[in-house]
Amino acid sequence: MKIWYHNVLGSDRCFAEVVGDCIRIGRRADNDIVLESQYVAEEAVRIIKCDDTWKIQALGENLCLVDEECLRQGAWDVLKSDSEIEIFPYRLTLEPDWVGEDSAELRRRQLNSRTSELIREVHNRLLSLMDCSKEHEGRDETDGYLIALERNIEEIARLEGLLDDGNAALVGHMAGACVHSHLVEKLIEESGQRATCALQGPVHWSRVVTAVPDREQELAAVSGLIAKALDLANHSDLSRQMEAVDDSFWDEWMETADGLLDDFRVYLALRQLKKQIKDIVFGYGPLEDLLRTPSVTEIMVVRRDRIYIEKNGVIENSGRQFISDEVTETIIERIVSKVGRRIDKSQPLVDARLIDGSRVNAVISPLAVSGPCLTIRKFPLQRLTIDDLIEFGSISPTVAEFLRAAVVARRNILISGGTGSGKTTLLNCLGEFVPEKERIVTIEDTAELQLHKDHVVRMETKKANAEGKGAYEIHELVKNALRMRPDRVIVGECRGAEALDMLQAMNTGHDGSLTTIHANSAQDVVLRLEVMVQSAADLPIASIHRQIASAIDLVVQVARLKDGSRRVCQVTEFVEVDPEKGGIRTKDLFLLDRDDAEGHLNPTGRLPTFMGQLIENKLIQLDSFYLDPASQQPAAVSI
Repeated sequence: MKIWYHNVLGSDRCFAEVVGDCIRIGRRADNDIVLESQYVAEEAVRIIKCDDTWKIQALGENLCLVDEECLRQGAWDVLKSDSEIEIFPYRLTLEPDWVGEDSAELRRRQLNSRTSELIREVHNRLLSLMDCSKEHEGRDETDGYLIALERNIEEIARLEGLLDDGNAALVGHMAGACVHSHLVEKLIEESGQRATCALQGPVHWSRVVTAVPDREQELAAVSGLIAKALDLANHSDLSRQMEAVDDSFWDEWMETADGLLDDFRVYLALRQLKKQIKDIVFGYGPLEDLLRTPSVTEIMVVRRDRIYIEKNGVIENSGRQFISDEVTETIIERIVSKVGRRIDKSQPLVDARLIDGSRVNAVISPLAVSGPCLTIRKFPLQRLTIDDLIEFGSISPTVAEFLRAAVVARRNILISGGTGSGKTTLLNCLGEFVPEKERIVTIEDTAELQLHKDHVVRMETKKANAEGKGAYEIHELVKNALRMRPDRVIVGECRGAEALDMLQAMNTGHDGSLTTIHANSAQDVVLRLEVMVQSAADLPIASIHRQIASAIDLVVQVARLKDGSRRVCQVTEFVEVDPEKGGIRTKDLFLLDRDDAEGHLNPTGRLPTFMGQLIENKLIQLDSFYLDPASQQPAAVSI
């Protein structure tokens, strides 16, 4: 077994060959892997084989992270083939060929790596034969150029031995990838959800100009056969179809491939190779298909050989790779140039919004230590509504109705949570509850809100120009918004000095305002606001607390759980400043039962201080409001 490790503070990457079913890692000299640092415990972790699975146990008191999840002292976790372990200041990476997992899945990972190596070799050879290192306007629309490109790819593949008898497994794998790509493309087209990529319009180079009509008909037939075997026609929507393809495609392909002629499998493998090379030359390389797949909501390039995606709320390794850091950086430049931005050694960080609203963050050397990294949060094709959140189990109907009533009653609401927990999605849903006749001003760093209202003024911050001038920050836009006669002010996220302006707006007649904040709980919101307000003005804590208690009525806490689901886990009222102890008195109205398998958001039985107003205005029904979702019995009510 091989384990790579390095000190993130500066040491070179090393590896250790270890044997046995128990591997000890720590500072002490008798460990199997010795991490020489005073911050590492004498024996920090143990990696133990249990049947066909490898598990890790944290032994030291210092922080241990497994795939970015904290593993506390004495706790266990199951390792995956691509797991990363962090024991500050060391990072350990496991070789993917030793972890006990499904052998077919392991084989596919190995073939994916071999495919990436082949693409790298073919691309390097191609650069010596053709001018494809730089883009020339219109060349991707020229059939002559594309024919020459595809013929050269075929010839290089033969020279590289792709068609040799010893490469039958690789040919079969690439042929399967070709059928998979064809099937997914067909499903997207049939669903009517085909999104033109946010980064470009129609792509002419994507057609295979050397395609053989008879072979293409066979490809369509094989794709249709697998679709029938997976019963895709009877799935309700595209997301369910994509789940079925993800779960069972390769099993069906292995059964189908045995009945295909060798020369047809070779044709499919070459077709897939041509596509992947053209994606690099003209498009976005291994990201091309991910950008066009609706079920992929986020793409995260950690380094060239690790591309993670988020699907259905779960982050997983896509198995795709860039062929080099140079190609990764070239494609990042291609992406940011589409929105008029640049990235280079002098400006190694870019945060941008694409034409369709998707967000892009890119970092290259010297800031990115492990190679260029990229994060794309894709803009949803269909805007989620509160009914969708109820259907997903993210919020209960009772809480949704309560929040609707609170918005209509002009209560100031703050949504808190971590990155990717669904704050903006919920903010967008709550914004839809604002009555039609009211004037809304939205302020965001990156315009993401989609309010289907007639009277909405949208503002977005502006970065400084090349001379360092012309920047407009959120706090400046909030101040300006107050001069625009808004009924409601909605700030996409408070993260700095704008928190003071937002609190003042809520306290000066702009009731019913909404915003989000990064915080781990409703109680932590107070601490976060203290820091942000003090960054804008040197105010005493007691004064800040009075402003917070006067301005904010409700805090809605959202979180992304371990299974990838996003849930509202807490609804809390900020009542008043505690006259004796100081601080802010809070009242939890709803809490998520994390021990309940269903994850019910239960009422605490405590009523908000403004409940009388909601009842008087007939916004809610008290007799049916506070029902325990598990028992459907009224909860004990208290003030």
